[in-house]
Amino acid sequence: MNGSAPGTPAALDIQLKRGPAGLGFNIVGGVDQQFVLNDSGIYVAKIKENGAAALDGRLQEGDKILAINGHKLENLPHSAAVDLFRNAGEDVQLRVQPKSQLTANGPASSRGDGDSSSSVLPLVAVGFAAAILAFFAYKRLAGSRRPF
Repeated sequence: MNGSAPGTPAALDIQLKRGPAGLGFNIVGGVDQQFVLNDSGIYVAKIKENGAAALDGRLQEGDKILAINGHKLENLPHSAAVDLFRNAGEDVQLRVQPKSQLTANGPASSRGDGDSSSSVLPLVAVGFAAAILAFFAYKRLAGSRRPF
């Protein structure tokens, strides 16, 4: 047993080489900007297309970054975490807690900007379209009925 809570994926070590656009992902979180309720950890907000993280393929949006180059990311303000990433050098070692599919209080959106409206919008549009179709079907049926 690795000492982690039941249902929590095991930590993963990921080595990334900084590319022309950096490490290729954005972070959210910190003691001053909690991304997950009651958790001041640092999370992957967005993986940038063709960046180092995307090309590696293991880091995913919603993953919690536990450490960078051996520096634990516990109880840090967001700006201090950003500084650690900026000054991490070319070869960067990340210790990551993959996003658990079982965790209900984890990041709910795959978008890095915290806007979950993009996943709700198609559902609203389909519901609206169905309501319009039902309305026209009702009007057509109601219009074809004539009193005796």
